[in-house]
Amino acid sequence: MKAIINGRIYNTETADLVCEISHGWKSNFDWHETGLYRTPKGAFFLAGQGGPRSMWAKHDGNCSSSGKGLQVITAQEARSFMEKAGCDEDTYEEFGLPLVEG
Repeated sequence: MKAIINGRIYNTETADLVCEISHGWKSNFDWHETGLYRTPKGAFFLAGQGGPRSMWAKHDGNCSSSGKGLQVITAQEARSFMEKAGCDEDTYEEFGLPLVEG
């Protein structure tokens, strides 16, 4: 998947896949498959697909349908996504998101 956002190209083919989350079955309106990616220049983005009640839904008037897309996120949002995905500390450090002792 590829998209141009604010004059920059984000491409799942050339970015590194950091981790993924899959939720529900495709027969469920809330299902989604979402991957966290990091570009060669260090920017993070999400790319995925999902059902009509997922973050990837396409809206047309009063109707929603399954969709797919790409969304640029901050490093803090990437860290939060990685926590939800259950990444280990080596993955955080590999992608430039150092952990802080609690």
